[in-house]
Amino acid sequence: MPEDSKAVVISGGTSGMGRAVALARLARGDRVTVIGSSGARGRALLDEAGDARLRFLRADLSSIAEVERVAARIGEEYGAVDALGLFANRIAAKRVETADGLESTFALYYLSRHLLGTLLRPLLDAAPAPVIVNVAGVGTTAGGIVWDDPQLVRRYGQVRAQLQAGRANDLLGVAFAERGYGRARYVLYHPGFTRSGTDGHPNPLVRSSIKVLARFFARSVDEAVRPIVGWIDEPPAAPLAAFDRGEPVELSLKTLDPGDAARLADYTEGLLRERGR
Repeated sequence: MPEDSKAVVISGGTSGMGRAVALARLARGDRVTVIGSSGARGRALLDEAGDARLRFLRADLSSIAEVERVAARIGEEYGAVDALGLFANRIAAKRVETADGLESTFALYYLSRHLLGTLLRPLLDAAPAPVIVNVAGVGTTAGGIVWDDPQLVRRYGQVRAQLQAGRANDLLGVAFAERGYGRARYVLYHPGFTRSGTDGHPNPLVRSSIKVLARFFARSVDEAVRPIVGWIDEPPAAPLAAFDRGEPVELSLKTLDPGDAARLADYTEGLLRERGR
């Protein structure tokens, strides 16, 4: 491998933007581990890459135990991780509760990202210039944490769940930087409307409409992932950086409030303690 090759871990990396980043980093000589829930997509990616430096770990990242399992497996294979890319998400039309008793969007889109950043911290800290890139919706101000019902037991809606988890990821980046969770630079990134994940919506009519709109108005996947590929080589200097469709986001934005970040971090740690973590 090239002397400047890196170790890269990508959650939700068997399709769309995560897949594109994996292939781009392989082309640069990196070792890449992709985590995904679909064995078929994982095998297809391995076949397409045809590269022994690519590893695929199948896991349901909405499960706390599964996140812990893959983090331990990565720890067995790497002495250090240079970059962690967080892409995993799935739209749920109806409220689904995981085996841990958590709303599935919250568990997959937010909690898995919190856990991976925490569990892989020793490996990230062992790298010379580590970076975490969290791909969500920073810069968007719609939605928020439903503090009196974060698991959306009383009033679930798929848009509400997605917006809440998106804002939770904003706050996750803030907490990581504010609490000094590690040496890694943390990047929050909103790629905007991208020709990625257009097959993800469960409603076939909505899915078809999204595909038509994407054909005319969305950015290409290659364009959307270009900044991510670059940050892996040269992370931003600040502990926390945020970008919305190529433009820097002011960290004073109300959705990046340090008080809310601390409140969410405390809530999350309480959830994990209740489940013996």
